[in-house]
Amino acid sequence: MSQQFEWREEFNIGVAAVDKEHQQLFKIINRLFAFKEEEKDSQWLCQEGIKFFKGHALKHFKNEEEYMSSVHYIGLKKHAQIHKSFRENTLPALEEELERTGYSQEAVDHFLGVCTGWLIGHTLTEDLALTGKSQRKWEKLLPEEELAAMKRVIAQLVYDMFHLESRLVSDAYNGEKFGNGVYYRLVYGMKNEKKRQQVFLVFEEKLLINTIGKILGIKTNKLDPMLIHAVRYTARQFVGRVMENFPSMEDYELKEENILSYEQFQKVVQREKLQVSLLFNTGDAGYFAYCVIAPHLLESGMGTPIESRNAMAEVEDYLKKRNVQEAKEEKDHKPKVLIVDDSKTIRYVMRDLLMKDYEIMLAESGVAAIRAVTLNRPDLVLLDYEMPVCDGAQTLQMFRSEKSFEDLPVIFLTGKADPESVKKVMSLKPAGYLLKFLKPEEIKKEIDGFLRRKKADKQV
Repeated sequence: MSQQFEWREEFNIGVAAVDKEHQQLFKIINRLFAFKEEEKDSQWLCQEGIKFFKGHALKHFKNEEEYMSSVHYIGLKKHAQIHKSFRENTLPALEEELERTGYSQEAVDHFLGVCTGWLIGHTLTEDLALTGKSQRKWEKLLPEEELAAMKRVIAQLVYDMFHLESRLVSDAYNGEKFGNGVYYRLVYGMKNEKKRQQVFLVFEEKLLINTIGKILGIKTNKLDPMLIHAVRYTARQFVGRVMENFPSMEDYELKEENILSYEQFQKVVQREKLQVSLLFNTGDAGYFAYCVIAPHLLESGMGTPIESRNAMAEVEDYLKKRNVQEAKEEKDHKPKVLIVDDSKTIRYVMRDLLMKDYEIMLAESGVAAIRAVTLNRPDLVLLDYEMPVCDGAQTLQMFRSEKSFEDLPVIFLTGKADPESVKKVMSLKPAGYLLKFLKPEEIKKEIDGFLRRKKADKQV
């Protein structure tokens, strides 16, 4: 079935002339979708279609800037810079790639993905700009006030771009996995200084498929190159809109972007402190996270920068590795075990003991355990008894108070051996009670036996 980039009523921003031009750009993209499926004269049709898109886009930029000037829009200069970058950098690079590859399928998909992603972000987030309303910047705010403002603007942008209501789940997201996700990293820096800031957008895969994928008319349950390219440019504009609210970020520009694996993202989280780590739930559509690390200097080596000359290859390589990894995970499916302990030493000792046979999740507190279980339900929780703020008994009590977790298997792994402590949690129906002073092989034997019995019960 052919793809169809559909104009929807909610895309209208209320300025008739601009809405009409946006609709025309959508129509041109649809013609290009159709051209790429033509076997006869496909290259010529694409060439002419792309020229037409470029000409109309440039005309639209000019008209849009004139309108902004007429309403005295405060962000005209920055908006014009966005247009200039797309006109002088993005489009020429895409055209060069098309010519160099003889209008290959991959290059055409790259062009369409970039243009549609850019157009989605541009159209769905520029309502304030085009109606002449100035954006309120967060000047002279205390850190906690600034964070609250960020939560509000991100929730609004999720609605603007994806037309989804979102709910803040956590402001202490620590990289917990929530199914298949896309981990997108953008690094911004000041022109003449070494200051850097990196932003991570974490999208649950189904969120992208059910939003941007539907706008593109992609009927699939898998990511494809065109969708990834569209996501890249939509993400750029999303972050740009958030950063517009920070006066201190006006001199920063995009230096590098990468698509990371979950393992790479975890390394960053473990190595660096997240200054902002917000996790939102959009309901059935899926989860979305916005994370920021802002040290003056960032370590490199987290991936090959996605530049115009290697964008196609990077995306294809990412999807290939992802498919291989998913196939391997499906073949080598391991039960998930969540280890909850405030001692880093204990967490890592248990991880090393179990990781050969099980997929290991770690949580340093009862609160983190609840978040981890919500995002990615394990087959077994190994729970420490003595923890600050929220101890093991309280954590288990919270599990049992939620209907979806009332039967979650939990085994205490603790140094508390007194009868009173054991008796205190028996009413919460733990699956077991293991003492930390047992030999590691004895602990492993007990866990193996429990999960083996659990698997056998399922098969009956």
